[in-house]
Amino acid sequence: MTARRVCPLATVLIASLIVAGPSAQTTDEVAERMRQSDRKHRQTLFDLLQPVVLSNCDMVRLGEPNDGGYLMCGNLLDRVEAGYSYGIANYDQWGCDIATRLGVPLHQYDCFDTRRPVCRTAKTTFHAECVADVRKDEDGRVFDSMANQFARNGDGAKRLVVKMDVEGAEWDSLLHTSDETLERIDQLAIELHFMNEPKHIEVVKRLKQFFHIVHLHFNNHACAEGIEPFPAWAYEVLFVNKRIGVVDESKRWSGPHRLSAPANPRHPDCQAARRR
Repeated sequence: MTARRVCPLATVLIASLIVAGPSAQTTDEVAERMRQSDRKHRQTLFDLLQPVVLSNCDMVRLGEPNDGGYLMCGNLLDRVEAGYSYGIANYDQWGCDIATRLGVPLHQYDCFDTRRPVCRTAKTTFHAECVADVRKDEDGRVFDSMANQFARNGDGAKRLVVKMDVEGAEWDSLLHTSDETLERIDQLAIELHFMNEPKHIEVVKRLKQFFHIVHLHFNNHACAEGIEPFPAWAYEVLFVNKRIGVVDESKRWSGPHRLSAPANPRHPDCQAARRR
């Protein structure tokens, strides 16, 4: 949750305005909208999000120690040729870590907070632009698709690693991303927001055509009651491309990895029960 790092309540409001428009006025309305969604719908999405265990994944944590840090399969990053970090808010240790660790170009995107984050150990390139399903200009802010952004940077044919935390804009962006573009992403670390619309199920089903879900961690800035089986309406998911991930059928995912950490260490955590 990029923008909410300093104020979780402000974060909910920001997310609600992006997803639902100006009519969403309070954080309570956002939480209530999640509660009113159909329990069967939420259960279907929750089941789709259950991770598998890979036999060839050595987990590492990249980025901040709390909010802004993501788990990745460190040993499966060696063929990556460029990295993309969406949703910055003037800090991006994940992008800095990727650029430093891999020695590849790293592109950062944010059109709401256009301050350029500092990386002292590698070169990164900031773009005052956001991700969307198509290219457009809204209130002076530029949006474009991942495919267009990759191509414009000369990365349209490269193998990529992507981090995305864009307050709900991820759903339409991913829904309209081409098969070819998704196939080029080796790993996608993403914070998904909300679970109350049919397109959420559609997007996850589509992503699972190309990726294994390898990790799931709920953001404790967004813990809420009444949205079971979800313990929170924001959740970090690691997708690993099926080209490189090998499933260990003898094991079942047993909960967040030991490298997981709460987004806010001073708030109570709220992780889901282990997979049945």
